[in-house]
Amino acid sequence: MKKVLITTTLLAGMMAYAGGFRVSLQGVKQLAMAHTSAHAQDASVAFFNPAGISFIPAKLSVAAGGFGAMSKVTYQNPTTMQTYETDNPLGTPIYAAVAYKVVDNLSVGFSFSTPFGSTIQWPEDWAGREIVQKMSLKSLYFQPMISVKLAPWASLGASYIYAKGTVDWDKAVTNFNGTMNIKDEDASGHGMGVGFYFQPDDQWDVSVAYRSPVNMKAENGVASFNISPVLYPLVGLDASGKDGFKATLPLVEEFTIGATYKVTPNWTISADMNYVGWEKYDKLTLDFENAPVGNQADPTILVNPKNFHNTTNFRVGTEYTFSSMIAARLGWYYDEAPYEDKDFIPETPSFDAHAITGGIGLNFGSLGVDLAAAKTFPKSRTFNNVNTSFSGQAKASTFYFGLGVNYNLK
Repeated sequence: MKKVLITTTLLAGMMAYAGGFRVSLQGVKQLAMAHTSAHAQDASVAFFNPAGISFIPAKLSVAAGGFGAMSKVTYQNPTTMQTYETDNPLGTPIYAAVAYKVVDNLSVGFSFSTPFGSTIQWPEDWAGREIVQKMSLKSLYFQPMISVKLAPWASLGASYIYAKGTVDWDKAVTNFNGTMNIKDEDASGHGMGVGFYFQPDDQWDVSVAYRSPVNMKAENGVASFNISPVLYPLVGLDASGKDGFKATLPLVEEFTIGATYKVTPNWTISADMNYVGWEKYDKLTLDFENAPVGNQADPTILVNPKNFHNTTNFRVGTEYTFSSMIAARLGWYYDEAPYEDKDFIPETPSFDAHAITGGIGLNFGSLGVDLAAAKTFPKSRTFNNVNTSFSGQAKASTFYFGLGVNYNLK
């Protein structure tokens, strides 16, 4: 019975960080420039650094946008050489933000974003079906904020984060010729962000920002088994084949330093260093109501090692303004996977990856329109995860595109 339920502890890793990775799609202009952060032209800066809203050149600024995220993961069984490929639907992260200058030295704002979330769909009969068949994740971040100018060239900002999350996960239970669905539609948590933003002269923008962990609390999770009812009492299920669970799942912290330098009046270069505190995932705990899957001291408590490590990512972007109406953007970034090959998990596949990005910006007076696209080049992984008894080779490909609009009322 322990083998049947032990993989449910992976829910904690999946819910906690939306598939083991952070979806960096919170600004279309930012994506075109490798998702660099030191840009205070409109309200989209609010997600990246609340202090940045003090330097938006408008009394009122509104920004919104959406993305299409296409991904595919291929797995090959090392023994049979059989290959399986995901059939993932198009992901659609969105964002919206507003900033308002109350007085010259005080600004308030609000950011809505979906920084964690994905859907992965493996074939129902694939080699890893006892780990995952399909997984759908959603998260929503709501961030009210305030920013104060400490000097004409420096500001301090802070935000409160309220997060909501859902998960829907199907997997096979081949020992009992059935399937299991794990669902939680009401996980929530709280956090904060703080940042400094500097414009020491006409050539430099500098952004320093910290986003705290968010402890997502799943209080009403439900595990539903589609197996023979005769087995319900043995697995600790109720008369409908269900059991409840609780978990506290941290969304990890981020620290970012970014800068934009104006080489000429028409040409800027941006760079970011992003540090993510993944090591909080050394172990994860799931607390079942009845299922006896833990140790002898407390059989309903199950702890699973994760072995995540901190990562440091680098991003470089550039923009060239051809006229008052059109600008072209390019970028490159490198993202580091948060776990080693030996800890690879197919429900939250992560890869070391380089990416190239690009886009254009169109300006129509107070209205701006941004287009962006990005192509990643993930490094393949050969793995043998002893915790899940799963091994093989995995490859991936991803492509993103986005459309954003902004309006600045001076």
